Amino acid sequence: MPVTTFDGLPDKSPMAGFTGKFVHTERMTIVRWDIAEAARLPEHSHPQEQITTVLSGEFEMVIDGTAHRLGPGAVAVIPSNTVHAGRAITACLAIDVFQPVRDDYR
Repeated sequence: MPVTTFDGLPDKSPMAGFTGKFVHTERMTIVRWDIAEAARLPEHSHPQEQITTVLSGEFEMVIDGTAHRLGPGAVAVIPSNTVHAGRAITACLAIDVFQPVRDDYR
């Protein structure tokens, strides 16, 4: 899959209120999320590094106990094994990049 579009990928909903389009390579995963207003991301951590970019809407991300309000263009960097959670203040469109690959999202 050297070239595709997110719109051409199937939807997956691994948690309530989060619908994602997933691209996996050997070493990373990228996801475009459509997030429903008021959807909650439960507190968790994982071994992958994560970079979240909000494209539209507002999302509150709690990273290692500190709340951050993310709007369009905001970028959150979440180190490996860092506890984080969140909630959609409005409907959102966001991109997540994970390294190494998220096998649990395959």
